[in-house]
Formats: sequence, C-alpha cells, structure tokens
Amino acid sequence: MNKRWMVFATAAAVVVAFAAGVMIFRDRSQQEVARALQSNNDALVRAHSPVYGNPAARVTIVEFLDPACETCRAFYPIVKGMVNAGFGQIRLVVRYATLHKGSDTAVQILEAARQQGKYWEAVERALASQPQWAAHHNPRPELIWGLIADTGIDVAKARAAADSPEIDRLLKQDAADMRALKVDKTPGFFVNGTPLRDFGAAQLKALVDQELAKARGQ
Repeated sequence: MNKRWMVFATAAAVVVAFAAGVMIFRDRSQQEVARALQSNNDALVRAHSPVYGNPAARVTIVEFLDPACETCRAFYPIVKGMVNAGFGQIRLVVRYATLHKGSDTAVQILEAARQQGKYWEAVERALASQPQWAAHHNPRPELIWGLIADTGIDVAKARAAADSPEIDRLLKQDAADMRALKVDKTPGFFVNGTPLRDFGAAQLKALVDQELAKARGQ
C-alpha cells in the first residue's frame, strides 16, 4: 500500500510540476510580449493597415492574420460580429503574419483588391474558399483571382498591382512588426494594446468587454 501511495504521490508531483512549468512559461512569454509592446508601441498599428469599423472607435482589436490559417478563418466571423455589435465603439485593424507557405501571395492579391475598394469582399472570399487554395502540402493562392473575379474588380489591373513595391513594403513592414511584438502564431490579438493572454473566443470577448467598460467609464 505504501509503495502504491508513493508511486501515486510521485506521479501527482510530476503532473503538478508540469502544470506549474506550463504556467511559468506562459507567464514569461506574456511578459516578453508586454515588454516588446512597450518598446515597440508604434509597431502595433500602421497607417497602411486595413480597418474594419469606425476609425474613431474607442476599442481597437489588432489582429495579426494569415489568410491561409484555419483558425484565422474560424475567428473572422466572430471578430466581425463583435465589431458590428459594438455600435461604433469597436474597430478591427488587420496586420499580416504570413507564416504559411503561399500566404504572402494571398496578401498581395488582397491588397491589390483593396486598391480598387474591394478588400473586405476579397478577404471574405479568400477565407470562405480557404480549403480550395491553402492546402499546406500544395498551396495555390493564385486560385483566389478566379474566386474574386465577380466582385467587380479589374483583375488585369489588380494582377499588375500585386507585385508593386508598395505592397512589398507593406508586407515587409508587417513582418518586421510581427517579429518586434513577439507574435509567433496566428491569429495574434491585441485589444487596446493588451495582448490576449489566454487564447479563445470567450477570452477575446471578455477582453473587449473589459476595454469597452473602461472607455465608458472615462
């Protein structure tokens, strides 16, 4: 009995130690993100970043998004719903984190569509059809051109713009800001400058509600 108890106690101690290690690692990672944000505050929102919602909203959700990321696809309607339900008090700022193969080309297409005022239509088409073009073993982002052709976009003009130095600079700036802010997975969220500590839709909504309450109390 004593031997069994000792085995059980040892196993329990290992589990507790592992859980504590995970918490310490997570806290340390969050502290690193917070320190990075303090020293790179300008890296959070850039003038070139797409904005959905009221530009003057009091609460800003910054999302580092990868068009080829399945979780980004799942979160898009959730975040859009938060903005739409915010009565002009919430806005979404999109930054790019092209971590998947082919996603840089996808961003070039989205940005070329933005130059013609078709950005959000292109984003929604690209995310809705993600399984068709974003297979990790064989990504084919060029298929997005056909998927957005009926949005009213001038495809020939957009194709020429996709390889422009302007869009290339945008991609490089977002990649540099992603590294500076220690964003290493997508989607990466910040709400009014506060990084999302525990990932999840409920956690994101709680953080947004917290910032809304602060804004109303001002």
